[in-house]
Amino acid sequence: MAESDQKTPNSDNSESKVDGNLLVAESLARAGVECMFGVVGIPVTSLANRAVALGIRFIAFHNEQSAGYAASAYGYLTGRPGILLTVSGPGCVHGLAGLSNAHANAWPMVMISGSCDQKHFGRGDFQELDQVDAVKPFSKFSVKATDIAQIPECVFKVIRRASSGRPGGCYLDLPSDVLRQKLPESEARSLLTTAENLRTLEVLATIKRVDVQKAVSLLRESERPLIVFGKGAAFARAENELRKLVDSTGIPFLPTPMGKGLLPDTHELAATAARSLAIGRCDVALVVGARLNWLLHFGEPPKWSKDVKFILVDISEEEVELRKPCLGLIGDANRVLAMINEEIKDDPFCLANSHPWVEVIVKKAKENVFKMEAQLVKDVVPFNFLTPMRIIRDEILAVKNPSPILVSEGANTMDIGRSVLVQIEPRTRLDAGTWGTMGVGLGYCIAAAVASPGRLVVAVEGDSGFGFSAMEVETLVRYQLPVVVIVFNNGGVYGGDRRTPDEITGPYKEDPAPTSFVPRAGYHLLIEAFGGKGYLAGTPKELQSALVESFAARKPAVINVTIDPFAGAESGRLQHKN
Repeated sequence: MAESDQKTPNSDNSESKVDGNLLVAESLARAGVECMFGVVGIPVTSLANRAVALGIRFIAFHNEQSAGYAASAYGYLTGRPGILLTVSGPGCVHGLAGLSNAHANAWPMVMISGSCDQKHFGRGDFQELDQVDAVKPFSKFSVKATDIAQIPECVFKVIRRASSGRPGGCYLDLPSDVLRQKLPESEARSLLTTAENLRTLEVLATIKRVDVQKAVSLLRESERPLIVFGKGAAFARAENELRKLVDSTGIPFLPTPMGKGLLPDTHELAATAARSLAIGRCDVALVVGARLNWLLHFGEPPKWSKDVKFILVDISEEEVELRKPCLGLIGDANRVLAMINEEIKDDPFCLANSHPWVEVIVKKAKENVFKMEAQLVKDVVPFNFLTPMRIIRDEILAVKNPSPILVSEGANTMDIGRSVLVQIEPRTRLDAGTWGTMGVGLGYCIAAAVASPGRLVVAVEGDSGFGFSAMEVETLVRYQLPVVVIVFNNGGVYGGDRRTPDEITGPYKEDPAPTSFVPRAGYHLLIEAFGGKGYLAGTPKELQSALVESFAARKPAVINVTIDPFAGAESGRLQHKN
């Protein structure tokens, strides 16, 4: 243990003392934390410095919101809780964006916030807030260390709870007086050892073989089976068992947006390009690590057949009970799929390529891909969304071993990108997710670069989504992260001023529209202010040249792609909700 407040041998107490900051850092290091994200200040600056000295990387952001999004995505990509460090009061409130994002997406994350002196609470202290109460809606487990001796146990508890069961966010509150407290090093070592050896008993659901047999029977007897998988399956590292299941049974599959890449989008049984037909006509759907929420139309007609039978594989018993499927298998997706594969091995079955259901899916997918490619092949200038998206797709696919991680946010940009951009490796797509969160882009980019240092990270962002966290391009440059940010610049939210003449009225009619930004904004110049590389692209040749150069350099870059302001649709594909 590093030393703090070293005493001379001749003093009454020659044993060195450890303060709360160092004890937190030691606890995090013992718990296996390798990286933290956050914004330092009162009272946590010393904590961050101590953590760095112990070998924990600290990525310092401009805003806790982006740092929180980074911590949440890091948890998803690594399978270990992402750690967010914030100051007290407003810093904690800003950090709630990341904690709530982890909660909504079921990703492991821990937010650690300093807080005001306990003796001053309730008297109007600096940045005073009941932070434990404030985080409750978004936290699986929250705890305040009210004394330095509680720190190791509290740290280990929040980290373990974040990953147990259905993953999610946890919160640790550290009052400033506790961070200043000290205790003898020998006592600190004992507390650390005790906390490290404390094992949280996690009761794993027992998956009955009879239920697995029933699931296999439903699939075997189905005329039109479909396998649907999501980011829960990606988090469980279930790609090998999924591939085995699809290859052995010949059942078509449909990934949710962040499930893309668990099996390659180019797989012959991928039903993504025939999504409406697949979910509308399947009679049995094995849904693995994906919730039947708005992204899957709640599993209800008219998108789904009224007679479809759902087999729902989920880590959460509450989720299964909420959805009321024909059959629920509660457990880790990889484990459940392994049991299904083992059961099938004893009595195999497979849909042939000539099976009517496979034929209709493959035929429809090919037709839709052909129609899309007919649009993509056109070079439209001024750019629509499709022309630059095709160029980006082709350049990303040219980068192999490993494939880049794609980050996508925006309305039209994300929606169209989901159809055009191709994922061939697991966990290489990050987007707005379950909550449809805008502003995640730069935080996700930084998390991806830190979690997967051997990969290029490419962000395809709408100009509105980019604006939420644009200042973090300085963070990219400061840490020299291999991130290329591509901004689709169409002058505003959905594309600038789209009001009808009747809507342009009133005393402020001369003001810009609520959806408008400054036309032809020079987003590429922002990163150049910090020493990064900026590109402006308005033609296919300019864009391809910028992509080739920036991908090869693997240095922080922003490519400002000018788009026709009227090329997209308001609210993207969610117009019915606006």
